[in-house]
Parts: sequence; structure tokens; C-alpha cells
Amino acid sequence: MSMAGNLRKVTSIGGVGGLRRVARLARRRPRVDLSHPARSPLGSSVVNCVTYQDGCRVSMGGDLVEAVRQVRKSGEGFVWMGLHEPTNQEFAGIADLFDLHPLAVEDAVEAHQRPKLERYGETLFAVFKTVCYVEHDQLTATSEVVNTGEIMVFTGEDFVITVRHGRHGSLGPLREELESAPQQLAKGPSAVLHAIADHVVDDYLSVIDSVHDDVDEVETAVFAEQGVHVDPGRIYQLKRELLELKRAVVPLNRPLEDLAARPIRVVDPEIQAYFRDVSDHLQRAVEQIAAFDELLNSILQAHLAQVTVAQNEDMRKITAWAAVVAVPTMVCGVYGMNFDHMPELHWRFGYPLVVGVISVACLVLYRGFRRNGWL
Repeated sequence: MSMAGNLRKVTSIGGVGGLRRVARLARRRPRVDLSHPARSPLGSSVVNCVTYQDGCRVSMGGDLVEAVRQVRKSGEGFVWMGLHEPTNQEFAGIADLFDLHPLAVEDAVEAHQRPKLERYGETLFAVFKTVCYVEHDQLTATSEVVNTGEIMVFTGEDFVITVRHGRHGSLGPLREELESAPQQLAKGPSAVLHAIADHVVDDYLSVIDSVHDDVDEVETAVFAEQGVHVDPGRIYQLKRELLELKRAVVPLNRPLEDLAARPIRVVDPEIQAYFRDVSDHLQRAVEQIAAFDELLNSILQAHLAQVTVAQNEDMRKITAWAAVVAVPTMVCGVYGMNFDHMPELHWRFGYPLVVGVISVACLVLYRGFRRNGWL
């Protein structure tokens, strides 16, 4: 049963006693399952709060503090609370209840963190960068290709707190998927941590597949007949968006390796094998991003080479025509001088002869330049 209710009112509380009052207020109102973003009321930072035992939802009467007390007293199950962009005041009471480290709380509220894994006592704090592909009809020099967000996960022996930043990366479908596999969820909070990591990395691979289509489109345009007219800003923009994706994916390598190899108390040993699988998928994503980056460098160099070749061809054409025009210019320049004694100046056939010489000379030059590919 959901215990989200009016927990967002913790903005003015900041203590356990206040949390009890909020929980009592929540019991007076109809409960709504907020696991899906479409069911989350505007202004609510608490998305969902559920207690699990043996992989199944259980009802704890709607009182968060009492639910945590019962879970800790029985030594079975855990509480999973999800929040979306909470403020310091909204998170203060929750941080006190679960004894979260102030530095981790600050990172979770402020966001804009690098993917990482930190241990504070018996609590793990993990930061994941979420990504989504921004659909566009045509890639331009200003197109947004990749949009990023963040998911922070506090993992203890009897609780999981997820803090999401950004408009995408909802964990509602993931929660429903986990609840359909109670045998996995029964392994505790580390199963939720693994599911989130797997979900994030799967999104990486999906976005990379979409970016691949954009890379193919740019490559085809550059090597087409009119590739010289391709806007290089499109290539730079795609590289910039690829860099954004790289910043989200690559730093996650080390945290996943730690979760897969290092013994951590709150991580079930059976779950570590699953983290190794996620780490392998992440490595595949890292390799694909590196390959795309190298390919875009090659495409950009090829485009610049095409532009240089086109400019050289234009310069050769200009030079050839200048050489052709230089012949009549020179002859006319000589005969344009006002001297009284010049060869053939008063001869009846002088003019036709000069015009003929000019025409033949220009024709010879033109054929020569055509034969050499300059025209």
C-alpha cells in the first residue's frame, strides 16, 4: 500500500515527530499510487513509498515512521521511497529518519553530480546519469539530440531511497516489473539498486542505437555528390551531443566495477553477479561511443578535405580563365599604345590578323586546360 500521501509537507517539519503528523494526515485522505509519472500530482516531490517483505507489498498502516520501526524490529523487508527533485526542507525529515549523511543529502538535492558510488557508514550512495533521445525530423546545427537527468540512490540494509532529477527516467515501470518478480525483490535493497543500474544502462544502449542513425545520416550526406554543401555545424553539434552522452556513461564504469567485485555489506553476494552483467553492457556502450567519436572525426576530416578540394578546383578554373583572358588583354594593351610607328598598324589586313591570332591563341589555351582537367 502506498504511503506517499502528503509526505511532501515535510517542508515545514524536519523531524520524526513531524513525519508522524504528516503520516496521520495522509491516512485521512484517499491514497493514490504515484509509481507512474502520469499519476504524480504537480508540486509533489514524493512519488511513492512502499514496504516490501519477501518481495511483496505489505500494508504498514500508512505511517512511515511506524513502517520503518516494524521493518527494523522484525529484521525482514525494506522500505522503498521515491522522490522527484525534493528541496532541502522536504528532504530534511527523511534524512533524519534514515540517518543519511549530510554530504550525500546535499548531492541528492543539488544534483548536477558525476556518476559515482560512495559509502557513508552502512549506507551506499550511488549517482546515475539518465539519458533520453530527443526526437527530431532533421539534424541541424542546433538540434538537441541527448537530454540528461540524474537518479540518486540511497541503499541501506532495510531501505532504498531514490531521488530523481529531470523529466525522464521514471522508475514507475521498473517498480512494477520488480513487483512481478518477487523472488528477485526478496533479495533486498541491493536488488532494487541492481534493477536501477540495469535500467539506466539499457537506456544508454537504446539512445546509442538512435544516435547511430544520426551518425549514418551525416555520413551519407557528406559522401553524397553534394557533400561539400553539408553544414559542418551539424557534425559539430552531433559531436557535442555525443560528448554529453560520454560524460554520462564513461564515469559509471568504476562504480559498477566496485559493485560487481568488492564485498559490500548491503549488497547481496548473489546480486554481485548481476552487476557484472550490467558492467559488461556498460562497457559495450562505452566502446560504441568511442567508435562514434572516431567516426565523426573521420567524417569531419573528410568533409574538410572535400571543401579544400572544391576550393582548389575553383582556383584552377579561375586561373585557367585568367590565362585565357590574358592573351587578348596583352595584345590589346600593346596596340592600345599611341605610337605612330607600329607593325601592321596601317595595313588593311592588320586588324583581321590580330583578331585571328588572339582567337587561335585563346582556343589553344582553352583546349590545353580542358585536357588537363582545369576547365
